[in-house]
Amino acid sequence: MSFLGLLGCLGLLAALPAASAVTAGQTPTIVDRAGRTIPVESPFQRIISLYGAHTENLCALGLTDRLIGVSANETFPPRARRKPAFSYHDGPERFLAADPDLILIRPMIDRGYAKLISRLESAGITVVSLQPKTPEEMLDYWRTLGRLTGRPDEAEALIQTFRSGVERARSLTADLQEPKQVYFEAIHEQMKTFSPESMAMFALRTAGGDNVAQEARTVRGTNIAAYGKERILAKAEAIDVYLAQRGPMNRPTVASIKNEPGFGIIRAVKNENICIVKEELVSRPTLRLLLGAVSIGRCLYPQRFDAGVEDSFQDLVNRAYSPE
Repeated sequence: MSFLGLLGCLGLLAALPAASAVTAGQTPTIVDRAGRTIPVESPFQRIISLYGAHTENLCALGLTDRLIGVSANETFPPRARRKPAFSYHDGPERFLAADPDLILIRPMIDRGYAKLISRLESAGITVVSLQPKTPEEMLDYWRTLGRLTGRPDEAEALIQTFRSGVERARSLTADLQEPKQVYFEAIHEQMKTFSPESMAMFALRTAGGDNVAQEARTVRGTNIAAYGKERILAKAEAIDVYLAQRGPMNRPTVASIKNEPGFGIIRAVKNENICIVKEELVSRPTLRLLLGAVSIGRCLYPQRFDAGVEDSFQDLVNRAYSPE
């Protein structure tokens, strides 16, 4: 089944989301990544978000006013940066003083800072760990945020905006006879790419590109996949475009890729078809994944993804994040 077909199926199943209580009279519940069962008796009102994607999605649902704290490295939307900054390195007292009723985290925090999480929960604060790994999971994640906050309709509207954007982006390359072959770098120093099911690879497919590293397999259940220089160079002549993300985990430049020993035989490097895209656009479960797909499209097919297309997608996203 195609991804868009799956989107439709998930839409039909929205009334029966995973981990929701459906028996009449029962309090609705959700189950998070750590296996917690969280009753949602009423929408949470005082929220601290310790992951930029949670913050961004809450703002897209019109909930900026309920955010009483965000992580220290927020970048989008700009108004989120005006919120007090919190960190999982902080002691529990700082969180308790803010009096949140919900703290949103991701599995990395659950695993690495279990004592902090336990202390917060023992004080009566609800902690929810969420992080979708694939575009399919992202839809249910948005619905979960909608259920936690009493914004299910807004979550569905966000999904519909995403669907229409995906359809439009894919229509721009639907008639391609020979899609560009792309190697998509995740971590340069370790020569790692993305798993085929990751959001980054979804953005690549949405832009009309083919992944030359389809056989790469995930590392420890993450969206990162091991590959290695030897396998990259074995496909040197097949790589039309060398694509790399840039963010906290990977800081490549065009020059560093060109000067990597052995990379001179890669066709994309010889032809100077090297593109670097923002990690926050291609690897985060937010509506801006559409902008990630368009930025990749600009690298692969600049005549199809021209400045007008880029501007129209930016306008679409801006409307979704307009101040409520």
